[in-house]
Amino acid sequence: MAKIEGIRIQNFRGLKNVTLGKLAYGSDSEPLTDMTVVIGKNGVGKSTLFDVFGFLADALKFGVEEACDLHGRGGFQKIRSQGAVEPIMFEIYYRENENAYPITYIIVINLDDSGRPVVETEYLFQHPKQQIYGRDNAFLILSNGQGTVWKGEGKEIAEDEEGFRVLNFLLEDSSLQQMFKKMAMEPGAEVVELSDNRKLGIATLGALKQHPKISAFREFIEGWYLSYFTPDAARSFPLTGALQHLNSKGDNLANVVQYMEREYRDKFQSILDRIAEKIPGIDKIDTEKTSDGRLLLRFNDKGFQDPFYAQQMSDGTLKVFAYLLLLEDPTPPPFICIEEPENGLYHKLLEALAAEFRIHATGRKGGTQLFITTHQPYFVDALEPNEVWILDKGADGFSTIRRASDDELVKNMVAEGLPLGGLWYSDYLDAR
Repeated sequence: MAKIEGIRIQNFRGLKNVTLGKLAYGSDSEPLTDMTVVIGKNGVGKSTLFDVFGFLADALKFGVEEACDLHGRGGFQKIRSQGAVEPIMFEIYYRENENAYPITYIIVINLDDSGRPVVETEYLFQHPKQQIYGRDNAFLILSNGQGTVWKGEGKEIAEDEEGFRVLNFLLEDSSLQQMFKKMAMEPGAEVVELSDNRKLGIATLGALKQHPKISAFREFIEGWYLSYFTPDAARSFPLTGALQHLNSKGDNLANVVQYMEREYRDKFQSILDRIAEKIPGIDKIDTEKTSDGRLLLRFNDKGFQDPFYAQQMSDGTLKVFAYLLLLEDPTPPPFICIEEPENGLYHKLLEALAAEFRIHATGRKGGTQLFITTHQPYFVDALEPNEVWILDKGADGFSTIRRASDDELVKNMVAEGLPLGGLWYSDYLDAR
């Protein structure tokens, strides 16, 4: 399954220049782990970092102009870092699977002459195994909706295009256009011009089977799951009808249970039984179809003969059930983002929940990658230093980030048996 090994964000709200994990060039950090957890005080940018993935998913689906306005973002000028005149930029370094060569995707978003957000630059290229000695293969190079795309395995970038190879994002338009014209002469190249430069090139070209690398990256982003789960939404009365995957708010929880019951009948009850074992006080979980076509989710509480319906269950029980059902999905999403999973949960459940998340991420070959933000030390107690990133604010008011494992004192204290969350609570993870 695909995995993000690193991401760089520039000029997105409080994230003026933030890098997590490994990049192709300019970063010697280790790749992101299967489960990455970001901690920090209130107001340091955890929600902004979470929204980076939401913004990219929205940009792919709707275009960058609409993505700037969705979910209360307030438009380009509001999400561009305060005082910045440079464009917003995202760089993602990922692999299609553990045996594939890494791929870098870069998108630069700016305002056009009429003040509308547009995709100023978009790159997609793959790196060789030995990056120092090998050459990159380009699949997509666009400037303001115009550029070159290569079919199949892409086009090897020549030595004299080193300026592109080291990711010089500030090339003048004339230099880019000269590069495009030269590379467009190569076999397999196709000159393209998008009808709307507010749309991502990977959205349009990724729909064509002759561009498998672009298509795979598009499908990867489309498969991201961002949790905006609310217990009240899970208490709704959906019409009966099987749905394969849990949606972001969780209001189709009963429909997903119905789908799993229908499609995985032989092992469905064992799935529910496993989930019930991990929720305190719950003996059995099933569904009931009403005469008017609604679907009810039922929980049998230990000690009671009659079941309780989702509308009667606590916020914490519904949240844990939703997370565990998400992890039991037979065809899980490749990338799951969860913001503050601890809200509404009993603190002694958090270490167990963190352990379940890790088992899901690492317990199967090519499991789902998890990205989580939290401010709960009990959750962090179950984590390793290389899984935890500490977000803080610099003297200029913009976010800074570092990995807990970069601090030798912290690593040694955890190795001696001290829990990481306890060290955070005791201020040992504060910048020194």
